[in-house]
Amino acid sequence: MFTRYDPESAALTDELRERFDEFGEGKWTAAELENHQTGKLREVLAYVRANSPFYREKLRDIPDSVLAGLRVGDIRNLPFTTKQDLQQAQFDVLSLPVSDAWTVYETTGTTGNPTPCPRTNGDSIHNNTVLTAYYRDIFARHGNRQVIGISGPTELHATGDTFGDVCRNLGHTVAKMWPHSPVIGFDRALEVMRLLPVTGLFCTPGMALRLAQKAVEAGLDPRRDFSLDLIMLTGELLSPSLRDNIGTVWGADAHNCLYASQEASVLAAATSDGTLRTAPLINHYEVIDPGTGEPAAPGPDGVRSGELVVTNLYTGAKPLVRYRTGDLVRMSEPGPGAAVPAPALEPIGRVRDRLEINGHVVGGYDLENLLLRRFRGYLDYQITVTRDDTGTDLLTLTLNTDLYRQGGTDTQRAVADCREELDTALSVAFGDPGPITSTGAMVSWKAARVVDRRDPRATTSTESRSAERIAAARA
Repeated sequence: MFTRYDPESAALTDELRERFDEFGEGKWTAAELENHQTGKLREVLAYVRANSPFYREKLRDIPDSVLAGLRVGDIRNLPFTTKQDLQQAQFDVLSLPVSDAWTVYETTGTTGNPTPCPRTNGDSIHNNTVLTAYYRDIFARHGNRQVIGISGPTELHATGDTFGDVCRNLGHTVAKMWPHSPVIGFDRALEVMRLLPVTGLFCTPGMALRLAQKAVEAGLDPRRDFSLDLIMLTGELLSPSLRDNIGTVWGADAHNCLYASQEASVLAAATSDGTLRTAPLINHYEVIDPGTGEPAAPGPDGVRSGELVVTNLYTGAKPLVRYRTGDLVRMSEPGPGAAVPAPALEPIGRVRDRLEINGHVVGGYDLENLLLRRFRGYLDYQITVTRDDTGTDLLTLTLNTDLYRQGGTDTQRAVADCREELDTALSVAFGDPGPITSTGAMVSWKAARVVDRRDPRATTSTESRSAERIAAARA
């Protein structure tokens, strides 16, 4: 492998593998973790101050002596980095020239300027070690010799390289398939899945549903005519209800496998206990009130809810300091039986994806989970929000149900759930929402999944226009 060929990368791989094995086995104390994070934080701050034009300016009012003495508990004294900062600063955020990276990715740029996301060998090794360590037990349940399909959004995305490298680390064969490519297409992708056969698949939730739709249109049964045992889902909002439905459609073990971004890399990964868990050896995490920027206090159950802020704890092409992800999360400390002694992280949607329905503010994750809870076997869905003459909000759930046979009890219970939790009437309709629902990974959950007829501006937003444009091209 490459890491054995390059001595520096080989040494880093060995060091991180040993470190993650010890951490996963519970051999690190809280004090040791804090000291590790503090040391890495100081290293990163000195590094970006010296090498990144953006951070040199961002941190110019903080004396070197203060940065050198900072502990992780003091991190809130540093300024935030925002998505707008990255879009405006572009290459000035980088701490190394692009020529020092091994590869270059970029954000999709569907709703703003794409930002460069180069990766050094060290960047990839840090992040891929997390996934290799966390995924090992999940894959082990399904045998040692698997053929894993990988489907990503664009050639400039990290999906193919990242999951390909992790599968190689775990000893599995990889087939990279891009069904939206004009060269491959869905028909050929489905043919390859049957021919090899593909036993595991990394893709977005929308892609998993779209592949199932195309299979049904071709007269195939996803459960009977394919060999999928494992589906690793990422790249879009994914509630437990939708995850379980995708597993039902394909007859496979489905996981929400990764929470990450092109800008900040791996932030949490699936573990064998069924949860996404953070990677505190390579990142520091904060949960803040998105309105005030202050730390979010734990609730009675110990869960912290708010916007996630992350600081990378490794040097490389583009380490970020106090990066506001714009994503709402719920974070809880690990309890007995945790597969990895790291906090569980539940991404619940972007801040701007929240909806107010009859006085209730609800995020995309919770709304999706509520409305889809009682249904299984559907191939797609869309939510429509309207308002009647009395000013009351109404919801309609449209399901593509080629595989699903309507059960009156489930529909009635879904209607009752919505009335109880949101004080809102729900209608359930049946049909094909069309290709716009496949654009979530490129745009946003809200633009892909919600038709809000209450406000004409909602359908003319930049994200909505981008979703329509991508959907038209895919159609």
